[in-house]
Amino acid sequence: MNTGKVNYFDLVYQVVREIPKGRVTSYGAIAHYLGLKSGARMVGYAMNAAHAMPDVPAQRVVNRQGLLTGKHHFESPTRMQELLIADGINVENDQVQDFEKVFWDPGKELGV
Repeated sequence: MNTGKVNYFDLVYQVVREIPKGRVTSYGAIAHYLGLKSGARMVGYAMNAAHAMPDVPAQRVVNRQGLLTGKHHFESPTRMQELLIADGINVENDQVQDFEKVFWDPGKELGV
């Protein structure tokens, strides 16, 4: 993807909007797809603000092990899990179940 002079947060949000309902991805997978030198941490910074943006399904971005590490940035401690469950994702103890099965890789799905 050509990053040009576009804001990195906007690029992250564009990718997150592409994650289908019932699937999740990781901060690192997004960073890799975008070629972000700051890596997963930069994606995390973008996601910290995204939960308040209704058109960005921030709940669909988890850590590389499927853990809901960003849950404390939502309006309540359980909101991220509630949204994932509404998306059809099974979550137990802040862990996406069948993570490998529901993982969405932007590099494969959107092309490099």
